[in-house]
Amino acid sequence: MRHSEYYMDDVLRFFQGRPPELALYEDLFRRLEEAFPDALVKVQKSQISFYGRHLFAAVSLPLRRKKDWPENSILVTFGLSYQKQSPRIAVATEPYPNRWTHHVPVSASGQIDGELLDWLREAWQFSESKGGRS
Repeated sequence: MRHSEYYMDDVLRFFQGRPPELALYEDLFRRLEEAFPDALVKVQKSQISFYGRHLFAAVSLPLRRKKDWPENSILVTFGLSYQKQSPRIAVATEPYPNRWTHHVPVSASGQIDGELLDWLREAWQFSESKGGRS
């Protein structure tokens, strides 16, 4: 996976003081790197973004936790042309017509499973098929 030369420093800064979340991210990153070796990853102020032609997924730290969310978790976000239905998806919004953003809290490595990776593959395919700019 492509990234800046400062990638690891930026990741460590992003997760500073949050070792459980860093461990979850590292597990997810390994799986994404296997599935999307040509993707680009960028560490930004509020999220870590994954790109093909366009943004297809992101990881962030939950700013507002729902009551039943675990204390230590990351939020995996992906976009599709329709609303995916699953109890694992905490929030789904449609910021633009036929552009649904889905947020999945992940609090254990076991949740980085085939189902989540299938959703991310579908998001990759959707992002690759979109016209226009990212």
